[in-house]
Amino acid sequence: MNASARAILWDMDGTLIDSADYHFESWVDALRPEGLSLTRAQFLSTFGWKNDRILRRWIGPDIDPEWIARIADNKERDYRHLVRTRGLQPLPGADHWLRERHEAGWPQAIASSAPRANIEVALDVLGWDGYFGAIASGDDVRAGKPDPEIFLVAASRLGVPVHRCIVVEDAAAGVEAARRGGMRCIGVGPAAAEAGPDLTVPSLDRLSADAFDRLLA
Repeated sequence: MNASARAILWDMDGTLIDSADYHFESWVDALRPEGLSLTRAQFLSTFGWKNDRILRRWIGPDIDPEWIARIADNKERDYRHLVRTRGLQPLPGADHWLRERHEAGWPQAIASSAPRANIEVALDVLGWDGYFGAIASGDDVRAGKPDPEIFLVAASRLGVPVHRCIVVEDAAAGVEAARRGGMRCIGVGPAAAEAGPDLTVPSLDRLSADAFDRLLA
């Protein structure tokens, strides 16, 4: 454990990229053969959750785990196809801060509820593979945000103490997870702001040049 290091743990969707439309389209396509439909409001109410929790909320608490796994696998395969064929664009400020913090020597990790395969495809398409020293995905944890498990895993893989980590999140559940994990947090956008992060910005391109340094001063 490097007690003097400072690290950044990045949420991905909604923080660094916006692929919500791809997720919605792939869920609709996965559910249609089952005779099930999905509204945009239903989708948004569970966005960022782990797939088993999502499907139990939409369908019911007692659905078969094998059915969940099959539908989720179909959905994620379709999502990765959309990312590969249509591409991704970084959210404003994302590419700048990843590159700038990397050059400044800060260890960085992705801490996302998404399956690892989705994260790896996104990083490959965006050319961000070299920025991250660790990935913590939904495959690595049993509990989703607001449980802090995914951030604790990411910090451990970087070898940085939790009190030396800054979480960057767009969701209230992620802000709460950072708080429970004993980490400072930058909230991006209105949903994160409502959860009371240490610092709030409307978008990453509005972060001041010394924002990360000041949080761990």
